[in-house]
Amino acid sequence: MPKDAPPRWDRRMQQRLARGEAAALGELYDRFASLVHSLAHRVLDDDEAADRITREVFGYVWENPDAYDPKQGSMRSWVATLAHRQAVHRLRQTEAAALAAGGDGTTEDLEQKVRQASVAARADYIVTSMPAPLRAALELAYFQRRDYRQTAVDLGVTEDEARRRLRLGLQLLSTANTRPVTGASTPPGYGRTL
Repeated sequence: MPKDAPPRWDRRMQQRLARGEAAALGELYDRFASLVHSLAHRVLDDDEAADRITREVFGYVWENPDAYDPKQGSMRSWVATLAHRQAVHRLRQTEAAALAAGGDGTTEDLEQKVRQASVAARADYIVTSMPAPLRAALELAYFQRRDYRQTAVDLGVTEDEARRRLRLGLQLLSTANTRPVTGASTPPGYGRTL
């Protein structure tokens, strides 16, 4: 398979969606709904708004399966990009309306809020995308406040391996502030709101 060829699952999923297979949409939803919802929630900090974004994203995918370009990245990245872009668009709309209604803040405050939400969403995406051993090490260190020695014991690995996993996980997370959700420039048409 050529280096730029999409994974087989992505190609099959796009074909099934294009044929109008409702079961394909269900499978896609089962696989990515929690990702879409968590990215939208991270940006908007609102469960109901995240639910709406989730419905909108999967509605868009159902109605526009050919909008996915396998040459631009994985189906997961495309769906995450759709969710992120739609959530940011909604955040801008909501905050701009609040500013117009005489709310506190400035346009610069709005853009800062959007940037912070985007970085947080990117970090969430990175963590959910990383291999399970790296994610497990980071979760132990961050949420359970384990040092590398305790992490090694909990994971049943050597201390060197625990340090390596933590270092790699943190290196991946450090990119959250420097790259968009997909990890590459946004392909044409991927940045449009739904």
